[in-house]
Amino acid sequence: MNEELITRFLNYLAVEKGLAENTLQSYERDLRKYLEFMNGRDPDRIAQSDVADFLARLSTEGISPASAARNLAAVRGLHKYLLIDGLAKTDPTLNLETPRGWKRLPKTLNSADVEALLRQPDMATLLGLRDRAMLELLYATGLRVSELVGLKLQDVNLERGFLIVLGKGSKERAVPMGETAIASLRKYLDAGRPSLLKGGDSEHLFISSRRRPITRQMFWERIKLHARTAGVRQDISPHTLRHSFATHLLDNGADLRAVQAMLGHSDISTTQIYTHVSRERLKKIHEKYHPRG
Repeated sequence: MNEELITRFLNYLAVEKGLAENTLQSYERDLRKYLEFMNGRDPDRIAQSDVADFLARLSTEGISPASAARNLAAVRGLHKYLLIDGLAKTDPTLNLETPRGWKRLPKTLNSADVEALLRQPDMATLLGLRDRAMLELLYATGLRVSELVGLKLQDVNLERGFLIVLGKGSKERAVPMGETAIASLRKYLDAGRPSLLKGGDSEHLFISSRRRPITRQMFWERIKLHARTAGVRQDISPHTLRHSFATHLLDNGADLRAVQAMLGHSDISTTQIYTHVSRERLKKIHEKYHPRG
């Protein structure tokens, strides 16, 4: 793939299709981005998976669904033109599905920001004990916030280090917690939760100061408070820690299927987006630190 092929395609669009100048400029920007991604690869050596990787990269950049659709239309048009004009023998966009429900992937926190966030709750207070346990558990397990606040005492097995989580579609899964999260949870169960209940009883694991189960909205406010105190500049939500959990696991060599199981994704393609996030991070590191990056 080179600039000459893109120029020929744009000329074809201008002369044969009569596209407007603004549309041609948008297509040119999209195709140059595609050209850079394919790094000079011959059109017949571009596979459908390569085009899918390009689309995944667009997702990590947070572009809008409309822009994503335009990018794909430009790439489809280019490969169809190359095939018809005899400049390529294959079309990698054939049968490639248009991305549905295109979502912006919330940015992850780096390890330093995660550590700063987890240190914020004051362990000398009841709410601090609870918040530390919740944050540690969220980062250690990658739970959805609804799964976290919905945990009950019977779902926790401290001895074996596992949680039994009821996820989407009422599907149960076992998720490991890790030693640090277990230690924080023990402190909360021993010293925080009984005092928050004030002699009362509840089947729910995490309790508010009013002796009721903590809600998603309550925890959202708590995590934003701790993020501000930690000096985390980006706007975060409980889901940010779920994304950080998955990305940091894959960055450190975790198996994709294992991460899929822990996140509770029914389709591995949902989990694969994190591999693209990791690839982009590696590329940036290479560009920054390699002498010829």
